[in-house]
Amino acid sequence: MTTRPRVGVLALQGDFREHAAVLEHLGADVRLVRRPSELSGVDGLVLPGGESSVMEKLARAFDLVDPLRQAIAEGLPVYGTCAGLILLADRILDGIAGQHGLGGLDVSVRRNAFGSQLDSFETELRIPVLGEPPVHAVFIRAPVVEAAGPDVTPLASLPDGRMVAVQQGRLLGTSFHPEVTGDTRFHAYFLDTVRSAV
Repeated sequence: MTTRPRVGVLALQGDFREHAAVLEHLGADVRLVRRPSELSGVDGLVLPGGESSVMEKLARAFDLVDPLRQAIAEGLPVYGTCAGLILLADRILDGIAGQHGLGGLDVSVRRNAFGSQLDSFETELRIPVLGEPPVHAVFIRAPVVEAAGPDVTPLASLPDGRMVAVQQGRLLGTSFHPEVTGDTRFHAYFLDTVRSAV
């Protein structure tokens, strides 16, 4: 496509500014999404890290849940990091009472799988779709994917086998935060998905 892809970033809570900066650096036309009208016309959407239950409550308050679910069901490319991955998951194993997320990604995730903020960590991950060198991955109160359906492709796992990056068609999810490391390959990979979908 010759025009800049229009990528929305859900901007209700969390590190949406960091995602917007990376996407703009890569040449995307970034739109901050807080209302249903701001969702229309985007070619792709990023669900940032933050607090998944707070994001869901705010999305309900701004009447965004149904439009987001519809956009995902209609094939909008979506990339969720950390809390965004939780929002995309069809099944949340340890959600708070009433937490349902948006769904679309046929995975079961466990929130805060590594413990509290004090248990955050960094590691190197080999991710074949991104090539070399390994990705320096930052995990902050991160979820993990404990089970995935047959149409889900694992992109990266920890040494113990737990999945921390997955893809299902136009949906992409990572447990970690590439927007804070200066490595733009995951965002570039997502933009390739967006361009191919337009």
